[in-house]
Amino acid sequence: MVPFPPGGSTDVMGRLLGEGMARVLGLPVQVENRPGGATVVGAEYVARAAPDGMTLLVNSGTTLTLNPLLMRNLSYKVDDFAPISLLSILPFAFVLQNRMPKTIPEFVALAKAQPGKLNYGTNGPSSFNNIAAVMVADALGIRMQDVTYRGDAQQLGDFLAGTLDLLVVGGASAIGTHRNGQGRIIGWTGDRRMPFMPEIPTFAETVPEAVAQTYFGLVAPARTPRPMLDRLAQAAGQALQEAGLKDRLLAEGQFAMGTGPGNSPASWPPRRPAGRRCCAG
Repeated sequence: MVPFPPGGSTDVMGRLLGEGMARVLGLPVQVENRPGGATVVGAEYVARAAPDGMTLLVNSGTTLTLNPLLMRNLSYKVDDFAPISLLSILPFAFVLQNRMPKTIPEFVALAKAQPGKLNYGTNGPSSFNNIAAVMVADALGIRMQDVTYRGDAQQLGDFLAGTLDLLVVGGASAIGTHRNGQGRIIGWTGDRRMPFMPEIPTFAETVPEAVAQTYFGLVAPARTPRPMLDRLAQAAGQALQEAGLKDRLLAEGQFAMGTGPGNSPASWPPRRPAGRRCCAG
């Protein structure tokens, strides 16, 4: 179960993981999108599903980190889920209109000259990409105006129409727009550069505190038997260690993890740069 519309980073993760786990398990894996309510619709469905290991949730930081902190009367609890594996880490990109500055210092100078005037698209005030935008803007000493959308596709449409000055998005939405020449990535919000775009810096290279990234994980309904969770964790970890899948995820702007309950990250170096971070794990 993917609690976002098709086409976004969570959906990409779910479909690539499903393909990999199907190969490992020798069973078909069906991906279903149930967007709505800042992931609440899909998450609640899985929380209420039978604990038989057959209905799983690809969750982002929104589902089990932000929502329990920010939403009153949330229809599910963190304890309604059993963790299976941390899947990947996703930084965000600032994608600017081609008419705008080409470097981070030039962008900061423009934003400071026009406080609150530049607008950007996000998936809502409490979404991780908006929080990433606010954190990075705060670290850089600038103010911008957020515009809320239900998913990446809608905000991308307005960006291409020139309505938005910039996007704060991760994965394919950022990379495709940049490579197609429809916009320009000026910086990533993670703690390292993307290997396939080594010329694009991180904001942390300008201000160490400007690190903001989210994660994807795989969870099952609570009370799912431990042997089933261990088998699913093994399958997820094995799938994520396949070179082909790791490369495909990296091409989507995600760093594969492939961990299981109680295990250490299999492919994420334990680096802890100084400064404030936004990455719940």
